[in-house]
Amino acid sequence: MTELYPTTPTALSRRTTLRAAGGGTLLLGFGLAGCRSAVSEGESAAPGAEASAEPRRGGTLTVAVNSDFTPSLLFAQSSQSLQQRLVYNTLVRYDDRLKPQPELATSWDYAEDGRSITLKLRTGVTYHDGRPFTADDVIFAVKNLQNPLRAAQLRATAAAITGFEKRGDHELVLKLAHPVNNLFDLFEFMIITDRNSVEDAVTGKKLNGTGPFELTKWSPGTGLSFTRNEKYWQPGRPYLDAVEFRVIAQADALLSSLRTGQTQLSYGVPGRNLAVLAADPELAISEYATGGGAHYLGVNTTVAPLNDKAVRQALAWGIDRERILKQVLGGYGLASATPWPKSSPAFSETGRTHYTYDPGKARELLKSAGHPKLDLPLLHINLPGDTAVAEAVQYDLKQIGVRVTLEPTDPATAQKNLISQSMPGLWTMSHGFAQVQPSTLAVSAYPFNEAKNTSRFRSAAYTKVVREAWTTPETGARANALRQQITDTLLDEAFIIDLVIRGSVQVAAKKLHGVTLNKFAYLNLDDAHLAG
Repeated sequence: MTELYPTTPTALSRRTTLRAAGGGTLLLGFGLAGCRSAVSEGESAAPGAEASAEPRRGGTLTVAVNSDFTPSLLFAQSSQSLQQRLVYNTLVRYDDRLKPQPELATSWDYAEDGRSITLKLRTGVTYHDGRPFTADDVIFAVKNLQNPLRAAQLRATAAAITGFEKRGDHELVLKLAHPVNNLFDLFEFMIITDRNSVEDAVTGKKLNGTGPFELTKWSPGTGLSFTRNEKYWQPGRPYLDAVEFRVIAQADALLSSLRTGQTQLSYGVPGRNLAVLAADPELAISEYATGGGAHYLGVNTTVAPLNDKAVRQALAWGIDRERILKQVLGGYGLASATPWPKSSPAFSETGRTHYTYDPGKARELLKSAGHPKLDLPLLHINLPGDTAVAEAVQYDLKQIGVRVTLEPTDPATAQKNLISQSMPGLWTMSHGFAQVQPSTLAVSAYPFNEAKNTSRFRSAAYTKVVREAWTTPETGARANALRQQITDTLLDEAFIIDLVIRGSVQVAAKKLHGVTLNKFAYLNLDDAHLAG
């Protein structure tokens, strides 16, 4: 298979160009047996995924999800984002090395000064309602994310695009106010929705995209139904006739559905239950180690005494990350005090182990700060896996004199509280955005955003280093130094206390092949098929 060239400039003074001959179809190897096991180039497959020699067309895949679709969060990455890539395409998709590959953009040319990029767009693509995809749809997608009324990460990167120059329906120049090193993160994150029905989309009335499946029904609280898009731009795809998302919030019912074959795929199995399913000969468990997120303890820095850095550091020392990893998460993941997976250029073993479990040190810090005993609320999502993490944190903090009261909250409300900075003193959730360009975490993720984060932490020094890291070429000594400064700030200020880095853990029937996730955990079923 032909290798596609890297496209993100390693230095903004150097021009980098990608050209995908024939619209990218041949280069991507769609439909070519033996190219990659069950994965189109540019996607991450779960380890152990295998391809069927001759994919069988037809069948319905039923996916077990533990929380319902939330239309108002359509443009935000969250636990409700799994269906994004079924209905919508993105401009590019990353491969395992974070090199962007063509999707709706077939090639791109980055200017030498990093102030513009020229996109060649795929021709012959139509929306589900038959309308042709053009450059106007990309312009709308960018402006949509710039809209402050939308709940959307990566708004800062979208806002850096300040001009558009159309060169026909399928060539577009994006002009930037200043260089950014995470432009392709935006291009993989940004779904290309229909500009004529976007208000219907955010209320769940109509999702009109260019993707492989069409939404036929949303039953609030029950699930989503999709059927194959017969006009999909990729010939012969998808293989599946239909996809069903079934909401199953209770752990026992979720496990039963997988073991009996009522569902064939899930990413919502609580860690404590994974060992049970691992023994099932009809199921396979795998982890996306380079794409996913992390469990963390969030701290509202405006709530006394959590405005005291020493108190926050005490909490960081007082949590047994290894115990949470082994006992709560089934051993899948990496105990870590920093947000970075090992695949990130910001990762270091020193940072990962900065806060090891030391309850004695935690108690001493609290005593020195004048708070040997504390009572605090702790919000968590009211799903079994999230509850188990919160209970483990509650237990550990009790050992250092911090009594927390659990506040179970439904996923949609918790996400809205995260976005609106309406959290109590403490909360536990999962975050993403550390698995792509490191600057994206601190300019886009709600818990870490330097301008407006959920912890309400503000620091001129933090803002300065984040902004500089975001606009500096992503490789070289200066980039490494800036990433280290961001990590040092996160560890020292401890407004977000990372616990365990954990990618999506996939449980799938062994007869299911070709399933992938992108870096933002959008499910890609272009090549998915069920063996006979």
